[in-house]
Amino acid sequence: MEQRITKRIKTITEFHRSRGLPPPEHPLISVVDYSTVQRPEDIGEANWIFDFYMIALKIGINGKLKYGQQEYDFDEGTMFFIAPNQVFRIETDPLPQTRPSGWMLLIHPDFLWNMPLAKTIKQYDFFDYSVNEALFLSKKEETTINSIIESIQEEYHAHIDRFSQNIIISHLETLLNYSERFYERQFITRKITHHEILNRLEDLLNNYFGSQDLVLKGLPTVQFVAEQLHMSPGYLSRLLKTLTGQSTQQFIHDKLIDKAKEKLSTTELSVSEIAYELGFEHPQSFTKLFKNKTRLSPSEFRASFL
Repeated sequence: MEQRITKRIKTITEFHRSRGLPPPEHPLISVVDYSTVQRPEDIGEANWIFDFYMIALKIGINGKLKYGQQEYDFDEGTMFFIAPNQVFRIETDPLPQTRPSGWMLLIHPDFLWNMPLAKTIKQYDFFDYSVNEALFLSKKEETTINSIIESIQEEYHAHIDRFSQNIIISHLETLLNYSERFYERQFITRKITHHEILNRLEDLLNNYFGSQDLVLKGLPTVQFVAEQLHMSPGYLSRLLKTLTGQSTQQFIHDKLIDKAKEKLSTTELSVSEIAYELGFEHPQSFTKLFKNKTRLSPSEFRASFL
């Protein structure tokens, strides 16, 4: 099998040139009308890396985006987010192209230099390419997002002055905050998908706790669980908070306590032996967690069955 080459685009100016666009009006930020973009002939043959952020809404395009653990169709109202140095590829469709529409917002990290957003932008989970799904916008949400993009575009089309950067970054923060809100809505409205994830998590933990992994590897970490489910730790915790009111760590601990209760009530193993079987090196740590969760020590819980 032929190995794909990886192509890196370092600047927004270079991106414009590679897509047959005129030079950007600002070298560090650009809103691109997707209907004006010319696809490179080798777009589907290479993996791509950008040295800048890309937020995009693409409609009417034949093909798929392979990004992180997921493939995305360019469905109507589908938004996705790519951070610098992340690898992705476009798989083109041989069918005749419909007229594409949508936009791409390109932001070089240097545009955020010395601004609070330079640090806080990394806290938005949707820039982690282990996120399980793109953002599916309603028509109303799409209108809201498009109006913010228009405001960003109008600002850098106007004469650039000492206020421009702050105004554009303010619009950008609004865009990111609305995106976060719409993801939160998506957690609730796409219940079937998310309850499937919850079922997979239940199965994962039941299998883990029922095997020798607890003894050999210790308690499963949030990172481990998220990787097994092909999503970022932050995304998984936000999803669980919405569905169960618990963080991933709390969910793991609750499953562990259920297992501990089962052993305490149905076996004659000592508290120390149970602690060891549940992956604790020190029984005191197990006792502390159990009491914190149940307000009873393991021995007191066991005595209640006598």
